[in-house]
Amino acid sequence: MSEIRRLGEVSDRNLALELVRVTEAAAIASARWIGKGKKNDADGAAVEAMRKAFDTVAIDGTVVIGEGEMDEAPMLYIGEKVGCGGPAMDIAVDPLEGTSICAKGGPNAIATVALAEKGNFLHAPDIYMEKIAVGGGLPEGVVALDAPVKENLRNLALAKGVEVADLMVCMLDRERHAEKIAQIREAGARIMLIGDGDVAGLIAVSQPLTGVDLYLGSGGAPEGVLAAAALRCIGGQMQGKLLFEDDTQIARALTMGITDPNRIYTTEEMAKGDVMFAATGVTSGAMLNGVRRVGHEAITHSIVMRSKSGTVRYIEGHHNFVKKAVVG
Repeated sequence: MSEIRRLGEVSDRNLALELVRVTEAAAIASARWIGKGKKNDADGAAVEAMRKAFDTVAIDGTVVIGEGEMDEAPMLYIGEKVGCGGPAMDIAVDPLEGTSICAKGGPNAIATVALAEKGNFLHAPDIYMEKIAVGGGLPEGVVALDAPVKENLRNLALAKGVEVADLMVCMLDRERHAEKIAQIREAGARIMLIGDGDVAGLIAVSQPLTGVDLYLGSGGAPEGVLAAAALRCIGGQMQGKLLFEDDTQIARALTMGITDPNRIYTTEEMAKGDVMFAATGVTSGAMLNGVRRVGHEAITHSIVMRSKSGTVRYIEGHHNFVKKAVVG
């Protein structure tokens, strides 16, 4: 192995750890707002902590997937520059995925970020996206976004060697999903309805212990790209279609490089090339434990993964606030 290649791999490993530090900072800051009923305050704390943490990361990063425009929440805005200089990178962020969850003290709120070389993330506006996802190890195209619900369930059951009644479908508990919910129940499958946090819901299809076989329904487009990045690393299939409400949204998407408003994107089309993904639990859930305060210390639980190597690491961090300033 050449010295240049060796140094490059060491740098990539250091960058993976730096991403975890970014999500840890956001999680610790937002954890102070768990259960206080103030989702925007929690989101704002996460945003500012993540922005500050990025100041020490050796990249020339541009936020291409941000959040906040739909609900007028605080945000790391699309086009914002982050990092202290280095290789040009696209950044996808959700400083607090599950703001309502955090405000109510519910499960599965996370701080998350993904990174890819410049031009490798779908530049999606902050609108809704229709999504479908399954875990790894299944035939390519076993489910399709434009296929009937019953057909997808039947094909997935056959691929897994189980009955449709054994399948668990995860989706957001929203009125707009009433028809799909009825179709799933008519087919005989089970449903896990979640109040918020569809990045965690989408990733759940790749985690056997969650019991989730299929994710279905519409949610934020930024969350869709973040989930696609995670599935590129951990394994799984996903399809997404942007849902435009008016011509203004379509016009804005065209300026961001979206050429076909009706296109259905695959996992690889939403997150290409070598992708890194990191997340830290804010509140405990199926994938990650939440932030715990013990005296002058906070304990965090994070996941970091990379598509190039397929390596998934879980990291437990112990943050001593006697020796460093409290974040948030």
